[in-house]
Amino acid sequence: METVLALLTGLMLAGSIFLMLGRNLIRFIFGLVLASNAVNLLIFTAGRLDTSRPPLIPDGSLHPTAAVANSLPQALILTAIVIGFALLVFIFILFLKAYQQLGTVDTEAMTVAESITYKDPSEERQQP
Repeated sequence: METVLALLTGLMLAGSIFLMLGRNLIRFIFGLVLASNAVNLLIFTAGRLDTSRPPLIPDGSLHPTAAVANSLPQALILTAIVIGFALLVFIFILFLKAYQQLGTVDTEAMTVAESITYKDPSEERQQP
């Protein structure tokens, strides 16, 4: 099972790199989401998938007596999901503002549009 998940993680990372290397900004955002999901799957796979028993320690013992599920990767993944969602929202807002100002989602066209200076409408009102 771990081998299948490792291969799936590799395929997801390869797909995300393919998407992020494209010139379209929307494809870049989808590639970033796919990469974050692949890293979450990698952390989950690295946490060993031996059993689904909770990590409970019996009374009078210092450690679990049988193989148990590792809860640390699950906690890390939960934290990564929250941070990934916040990053996705931030990047989407940046994408929306860039599209509104430049009128394109092509990254090559955005570099050409950088040379155009942006005039703030509030500056034009202040001049007599």
